[in-house]
Amino acid sequence: MRILAFETTCDETSAGVLENGKILSNVVFSQIKIHRRYKGVVPELASRAHAEKIALVLKKALSDAGIPVPLFRKKLIDAVVYARGPGLPGALLVGRTAAETAAKIFGSKLIGVNHLEGHLLAYEFEGGRIKRNLDFPLIALIVSGGHTELWRVRGYGRYEALGRTRDDAAGEAFDKVAKLLGLDYPGGPAVEKEAAKCRRYSVEFPRPCLKDTFDFSFSGLKTAVAYYLRDKSQVAGRRSQVTRYKIQDKEISEICASFQEAVVDTLVFKALAAVEKFRTRRLIIGGGVAANSRLREKFAQAAVSRAIPVGFAEKEYCTDNAAMIALCGYRRLLTGKKFLNAVDVDSELKIENWK
Repeated sequence: MRILAFETTCDETSAGVLENGKILSNVVFSQIKIHRRYKGVVPELASRAHAEKIALVLKKALSDAGIPVPLFRKKLIDAVVYARGPGLPGALLVGRTAAETAAKIFGSKLIGVNHLEGHLLAYEFEGGRIKRNLDFPLIALIVSGGHTELWRVRGYGRYEALGRTRDDAAGEAFDKVAKLLGLDYPGGPAVEKEAAKCRRYSVEFPRPCLKDTFDFSFSGLKTAVAYYLRDKSQVAGRRSQVTRYKIQDKEISEICASFQEAVVDTLVFKALAAVEKFRTRRLIIGGGVAANSRLREKFAQAAVSRAIPVGFAEKEYCTDNAAMIALCGYRRLLTGKKFLNAVDVDSELKIENWK
């Protein structure tokens, strides 16, 4: 079974081919350079960049997979899969249009899947193919730029929502704190890089653990950082772009390390609490923030101390990519479940059980 997939939910344009569980190609064009000057994703620019790059990305994905270009032929692709949401409306439409066109050319099925479900299933990839066993039932933590969600998973397409962010997602908090400190974009890697320079957690930031719920809330933590900067009276070193307070480079590293530790502690606490409450066999973690080295380190430590199997998606498949979208379609086809054929995009799409 050979699947062509498209991912255009935010600021990565990606196309790839999956054949019987092996990734033949996974081409990603990142828009970081486009959005860097704005310190965040500009939806209009993102949509335009997707439209400009999608054909080139598709051509390379097919070429890398050994599919002749431009000599398209029917039956070369069994199904075309695209991320129909959640994401930026304009960006989603670019992916949908490309997928529809490809499906008509190849005479293939057209399948719309959930982008977040791709992050959830990406754990299965190892060394460019499906190797890992999900070992149901399990708890899945999805931590990305726009989403922080905790799920109980009983099988493919059998999901129970346990908690999600009530305001800022973890990735959003990283981006906003990076902006407060005048760091580079994207904020997650920038904060992580600064934090790695200092293992002192000298600033006491709150751990936003809402009681009696698995929901998350990171806006208060971001505000705590802003208040800390506002109250600083030191005037030496680099100037923050937003707070307009001058902060020493050493202090920036300490703030980043302390902030990152607060986010990581919150994620570890909530996720492991869910595993223990529901007595599941495994915890898996995916999404862009799952590439954070400190997050991986602390989960690994907790896994040993509590004897809980914890697994991360490989870093290559944590950020947005077409391979994980292809995997979603592949699993649906293998299980014989109905799929969403030629459906509209949905910028607020939620993970749903397969029917």
